[in-house]
Amino acid sequence: MTTENDDYVYDEATGEWRPASEMAAAAAASQPVARDATGTVLADGDSVTLIKDLKVKGAGTTLKQGTVIKSIRLTDNPEEIDCRHEAIKGLVLRTEFVRKR
Repeated sequence: MTTENDDYVYDEATGEWRPASEMAAAAAASQPVARDATGTVLADGDSVTLIKDLKVKGAGTTLKQGTVIKSIRLTDNPEEIDCRHEAIKGLVLRTEFVRKR
C-alpha cells in the first residue's frame, strides 16, 4: 500500500529501500508487548492492582495485595512497569505481580 508521496527508508537487514510506513508497521509488530499476570495487554496510563504483598527493597515498606497503582508507564523491558505510589518514589514493578483494572 504505497503511494506516490510515501517516503522511503533504507532497510539494512534486506539491503532494499522500503516505504517508511511499511518500516514503521514492521517495527511496531516486532516490539515486545507488556502483559499482566493474567495475560492482558498493558498500555501507558493503565491502572493496575497488586495480586500479592510485595516487600519494597530500600523503602522498608510492604505494598499490600489489592493496592491500586494508577497511571503506569511501560519501560523498554516488557516485564517491568514504571509507576508512582505516594509512599515510594521511582517504583518499578514486575508485570507478573499486577493485574489490569
